[in-house]
Amino acid sequence: MKKLAILALAAAATTAFAGAGQAEARTGAASATTKTGTATAASTAQVRYAWVKSCRKKDYTVPCGPWILSLGSGKTLALTDARVFPVTYEGKVDKESATSIAVSGNGRKVAYFRKSDGRLVVRDLASGKVNALPGKAARLPKGVGMSDLDIFLSPAGDAAVIDYFDQDAKAPSLIVDLKSGKIRKLAAHSVVQGFSPDGTRVLVTDATAENTTEFAVYDETGHKTNSQIVPQVVANNTPIALGDDGTSVALIITTPAGKQRLRVYDLASDTVGDAVNVKVPASETANRLEWASNDSLTLWELRNDSDGNAVGATARHLDPSSGSTSKIDSFKIKSKAWAWWLPGE
Repeated sequence: MKKLAILALAAAATTAFAGAGQAEARTGAASATTKTGTATAASTAQVRYAWVKSCRKKDYTVPCGPWILSLGSGKTLALTDARVFPVTYEGKVDKESATSIAVSGNGRKVAYFRKSDGRLVVRDLASGKVNALPGKAARLPKGVGMSDLDIFLSPAGDAAVIDYFDQDAKAPSLIVDLKSGKIRKLAAHSVVQGFSPDGTRVLVTDATAENTTEFAVYDETGHKTNSQIVPQVVANNTPIALGDDGTSVALIITTPAGKQRLRVYDLASDTVGDAVNVKVPASETANRLEWASNDSLTLWELRNDSDGNAVGATARHLDPSSGSTSKIDSFKIKSKAWAWWLPGE
């Protein structure tokens, strides 16, 4: 899980869900609560971040209360139907950790484990409808607990990828089309990094036998469309983002002095573009990156306190040619958050 003291790596329009027979649909419990701030450029219906509260237990902290969505309106939405404490692969409830959760890049849909039946579901915040993922994607495979996976929603929330971390590394990752209900498989040893902006491609990484790193791109059918053993400057820096062309991979390099530089790697030609200095405040650190269009990126930056804990987040438009940025939204992160996730993570 991502706690405030750790900057975990991530990897990001309302649409129809799977029809009857492919996914169970119903409106689950969620309640709007206290107003916590004011909206900036973000839509008031969109999620800024998802979080769960921290409570002290002896000399350490544990998650407590429901999963909460902080919205662009400044209000919060409690996901009272979402499970917080995960069930391990042995069937035990772990009350000192939290389940996986994911927010779509546009902030309009959220995936989580439903409390009543343990299924993975996706909630549409505009309609309030909750749909279980189709078929076996809603249930955990044998040997996998609720904390042993990463969930990714596409930017529009109409596709999902589930990356399992079973002990035997045999459970394949799943690409799930939430509109058609179709499920495709990815190699179990691949590590999912995220979607392209249009949600039709998935970027994965894999360590080779020669201690190098392979980047590969798969389409919505599960077919590999591109792959390359990448240079160290690409393999060793984050965050990264895949473009809609399936070949452009943007990455942020943070220098020892704390300066940020953008480079774009072409997966087809195996070439790395020139470094471009990113114009952001020195107090911010890069957390997540995604292509917003062919010539624009969205960069999520974090603000940290003196102990390295994240206290705020800012989303910025980033011009890849000049490095100039402009603010999309900025907000504080609750000081009592035990774990939190930004849109696209």
